[in-house]
Amino acid sequence: MSSLLRLAARHAPRALPLGRRGYAEVADKIKLSLVLPHQSIFTSQDVVQVNIAAETGDMGILANHVPSIEPLRPGVVEVIESGNASKKWFVSGGFALVHPNNFLTINAVEAAPLEQFSSEAVRANLAEAQKVLSGNGSEEVKAEARVEADVYEALQAALSK
Repeated sequence: MSSLLRLAARHAPRALPLGRRGYAEVADKIKLSLVLPHQSIFTSQDVVQVNIAAETGDMGILANHVPSIEPLRPGVVEVIESGNASKKWFVSGGFALVHPNNFLTINAVEAAPLEQFSSEAVRANLAEAQKVLSGNGSEEVKAEARVEADVYEALQAALSK
C-alpha cells in the first residue's frame, strides 16, 4: 500500500455517524404563486400539479418536488386543481422556482389564459413575423421578428392540442 493511502487510512474516522432517513411527509398539494410584473394570478394557492414548459423540456411539478430553478420558454403553464379541474395559461417566458416545503413560484413576463387567443390571429401574426424574417431588414429587426415567431409558433402548438 502506498504511503499516501496508509496516511489516508490512518486518519480516516473509524465509524461514520449515520443519520436515519425516513419517509418524506406526505403532502398532496403545492402552494402556487404565478406572478407577472403588473399582476398576481395565483397567490399561495393550493393546487395538485403544475405543468410547465421549461427550457430543458416539459415537466410536471407535484408536492415534494426537488427544489430547483427552471427557466421557462414560451409555452403553456397548466394548473391542475382539486377534482382534476385545470386552467391553462400561455406564458411568454420567465422562471419557475420550486422551493422546499411545497412552494412553487412562477415569475413570468406576460401570461394570459389560453382560451383568450384566436387561432386565426396567431396564424396571421406568425406569417407576418416570418415575412419580416425573410425580408431585407436590419439584424435588430430580424432578431425581434425571430422572438415573435418563436412565441407565435409555441402559441400555435398550444392551441392545436
